[in-house]
Formats: sequence, C-alpha cells, structure tokens
Amino acid sequence: MDRPGYDMRVALLDFNNGYPNQGMDNIHAVVQRYAVEKDLRLDIHVFDVRQRHEVPDLSYDVYLSSGGPGSPLDESETVAEARYFKLIADLVAHNNVALPTERKFVFFICHAFQLACKYFGVGTLCRRKSAAFGTFPIHKTLVGKSEDIFSALPDPFYAIDSREWQVVAADVAHLRALGMAVLAIEKERPHVPLERAVMAVRFSPEMIGTQFHPEADAERMRTHLLAAERKQQLVEQHGVAKYNDMLQCLSDPMKIALTHRTMLPAFLDGARWAYSERRDVVV
Repeated sequence: MDRPGYDMRVALLDFNNGYPNQGMDNIHAVVQRYAVEKDLRLDIHVFDVRQRHEVPDLSYDVYLSSGGPGSPLDESETVAEARYFKLIADLVAHNNVALPTERKFVFFICHAFQLACKYFGVGTLCRRKSAAFGTFPIHKTLVGKSEDIFSALPDPFYAIDSREWQVVAADVAHLRALGMAVLAIEKERPHVPLERAVMAVRFSPEMIGTQFHPEADAERMRTHLLAAERKQQLVEQHGVAKYNDMLQCLSDPMKIALTHRTMLPAFLDGARWAYSERRDVVV
C-alpha cells in the first residue's frame, strides 16, 4: 500500500449525531498523544456517520467508532446503518484474505458497539430498565482475563458507562462458531433480578468493542461534573452518594484514569505491531 509521509492512517467515525460531547475530542486526544509518545506520523480523518452518512473506504489502517445518543434499534434500515454495516462487512472480508501486515483494526465504542453486536448477532439488544450513567466496576470473563487490551487493568477495573440500551443474553454457541468471545460483563447486582449486560466483545483478532467508554478522560469529566448546574442535575437524578462516588473514582489514578491511559493505547499497540514489518513504516 502506498502510504507517503505517514506511518498509520486512522479513521474516526463520529456517531454523536450532532450532539455536544467529550467523546470524539477524547478519542482524538488519545490518538494524538499515542502518536507523540511513539514518534509516529498519523493521517487522521473524521467521518460523520449519522448526520452526513459518511463512512471511510478501506485505505485506513485503524477505525475507531464513537458512542452517541439514541436507540440503535431505531436506525434499522436507515442509510447510516446500511453504509456502516457494509463497511463492517467489507472490513471482515478484507481481513479474511489479507496478509497479517495488511489487516484493518477496528474498535467499537458504546453506540457503535451496540450496532456491531446487532450486526454480528451477539445477543439481545434491548432498552435498560433505567439509564446507566457514572463510574462502574467492569468484570472480566475467563477469556477476558487473557485479553491483551485488559492486561494493565485489575479485575474488576473501572470505566465510564453511559447508556439507555444494552446487549444481554449473549449467544455463546453462535459466538464460538464465529471465533468471537465476550470479554467483560457489568457488575453483579444480587438484589436485581436482571441479567448482567455484555460490556466488551472480541469480534476477531482485529476487531474489538466495549459498551463503556475507554476514551473517557477522568480530569476533564471531573471538571465537567463539578460545574454547579451539572452537579445539581446529577444529584437530583442519582443522589448525593452516587455523585460523590463518581468524583472519588475520577480522582483515583487506578480507576478511570488507568483505563483511559492503557486500553486504547494497547489496542493501537496491536495495530502498530502488525504494521511494524512493513518496509515503509517507521516504528
């Protein structure tokens, strides 16, 4: 592949549908910081999937799809979903025949993760009984305990979770047949008679996704939550104890900050390792 002047091409797929958010800024910041730390020259492009129906072609090396508001079920048969599902299909087909150094790496986050689970038939996609928002412990499955992108994290580890929709009742036999695996599930709640949601899936050696937000920047979010208007809103919605617990988790360097610092960089390390044998890539 002709890659003049760049070590890696990165496509950022925006699923926020025009709503203000920190997610895309945080993803971009993680990628830029990674480039500086590894002394890489990156070619980065942003695609507005839901508003402008933009999707990248197959000339990129890494594809990072963001979270976003709204129901993943409401997008059935829309132009945005059709184009995104075709991109996933094209990436899978490419990786099935490509040399290891030419494969494409994909990370699905939150809303995009739900769409990926829908596409691959991971389990049941449904609305939560109540919206989840805050800092939560994420539990690794047996397979997840040996997952590379989790290697720097304890079990459980902590992440930002913000969702009204979820994937439950994973079809384990179907996933095994496709070479996929659930890597993490939400915290156990013995007092709640509901199945624990799927929080991370390894779709293939090159494709992975999380329901939670590994890109979330603890310091930025803490500053956001300390704003008087936002504090009042959260206290009214979730109570003082929940609000204070969120602030504590955001201040702890071994919780949200650790997830932010290690998970996406570990994913990028995997992609970078694959490209390191290319003669035109400097690593």
